[in-house]
Amino acid sequence: MISPASRPKLATKARLRHDRRTDRLMILFPEKGIELSRTAEEIVRLCTGEHTVNAIVDQLLERYAGADRGAVEREVLALLNDLRDRCLVEDLA
Repeated sequence: MISPASRPKLATKARLRHDRRTDRLMILFPEKGIELSRTAEEIVRLCTGEHTVNAIVDQLLERYAGADRGAVEREVLALLNDLRDRCLVEDLA
């Protein structure tokens, strides 16, 4: 399970690609793809293995002043754990 102390990284089988048709970022993996929302795109781009989830939340809070930290953290963890369940994000912690 990915926690606030985790350092998430995109799995080696997954790659990011810009879809020109929808102007959205997608995660591509063998024979499939997931179109990301703008917020999910911001989160996934920070999944380099260098940042903890706490650091990712901090960066999002800088961009979205006034957002509730608890709500942002829950949303980030939900997304990352969903991607982990699909083997698209790894926990380097």
